[in-house]
Amino acid sequence: MTLKERDKKHLWHPLTQHKLHPHTIAISKAKGCTLTDEDGNNYIDAIASWYTSMYGHCNPYITNRVAEQMQVLDQVVFTGFTHEPAIKLSEALCKILPENQTKLFFSDNGSTAVEIGIKMALQYHSNKSQKRNVLVAFEHGFHGDTLGAMSVSGLSVYNGPFAEFLMDVKRIPTPDDTNHDMVLDHLRKLALEFDIAAFVYEPLVQGAAAMKMHDAEGLDQILKFCNEFGIITVADEVMTGFGKTGKYFASDYMETKPDIICLSKALTGGLMPMAITSCSQKIYDAFYSDEMDKGLFHGHTYSANPLACTAALACIELLTSEDIQTNIKHITERHQDFGERIKSHPKVASIRQKGIIFAMELDVENERYGNLRDTLYNHFMEHGVYLRPLGNTIYIQAAYVISDAELDKVYEVIEGALEIV
Repeated sequence: MTLKERDKKHLWHPLTQHKLHPHTIAISKAKGCTLTDEDGNNYIDAIASWYTSMYGHCNPYITNRVAEQMQVLDQVVFTGFTHEPAIKLSEALCKILPENQTKLFFSDNGSTAVEIGIKMALQYHSNKSQKRNVLVAFEHGFHGDTLGAMSVSGLSVYNGPFAEFLMDVKRIPTPDDTNHDMVLDHLRKLALEFDIAAFVYEPLVQGAAAMKMHDAEGLDQILKFCNEFGIITVADEVMTGFGKTGKYFASDYMETKPDIICLSKALTGGLMPMAITSCSQKIYDAFYSDEMDKGLFHGHTYSANPLACTAALACIELLTSEDIQTNIKHITERHQDFGERIKSHPKVASIRQKGIIFAMELDVENERYGNLRDTLYNHFMEHGVYLRPLGNTIYIQAAYVISDAELDKVYEVIEGALEIV
């Protein structure tokens, strides 16, 4: 019996309606940007397995470091204990984070990183005896699948059945070069009417909204306004963090830095599950007290797992290396050239790009999980490229180690897809 046949007996896959999509592809191994299935078929992983494996699958620089750590310390409780991998990671990460970030809180995944960021913001005000319980978020945002993260998300396809259980969240449009004043006016009215605790946002690129992009100047104005009104700013950099936008973090494009940053995905290069919620000294100081109940009582069994910390440290060393920074610039330029080549195609409505994140909007009507999306997905897989269209958007977010030949094939297969739309 094949792996994909055995899979059907017990497994329930994410974002899947199994009655409509009963089949899975069993991946048996991965290396670099190549996924290999149990039948020996190869696929270029053009989205780095949901933006995690940014240094390529099974990167020996990362795996060798983790293998060494496994022989020394594999797991230990992080309450009351500490260890060298967590300390070294904190020192390395704080060197590349925005300079106002001074403290790191560990968890397991992007949703929990956001959940903790929300809890930090709400308890910050509570610890200061301020009644603030309303959140503000962008329209069409996505921040994860736990209740707090769902609350600040704006995509009903994920959140619909849970709407009555979610927190009180007000939404504002994303800024572009035409609406800065309108967005600020909207936010100002909300701030005068409601007790706003925090603004939770994806900086510059909204991933699950099909790589929808907004501008840095408008976001910077929003952040400055929040600072003036005592609204805690929580940047969800789970997707954008660690070089994808062309800088280490999307927040580096703004003059005003967030109070809290949520990190995961590329943090460990896809090797181990881990997340970090970083914050400024101002946030941490609000919890530093002689009163026990003013502490942040949130904990995960695998917080700061030594193996995950070791992987993350190796990833930071790769990210900051000359080779990877050169590759990021090269991929960015390749995407720009590809965009110029296809932007006038009659089936292309628009092109969006930020760093190595490339998105192409098709000039067709298509539901997020509709038939055309399935047709495109099948076309890509049949031609050996793993891409997951979002509605009528085709996007690329490949590993930093992708070769020119692999990029050429990705571009070629996308151009072929335009002929079947």
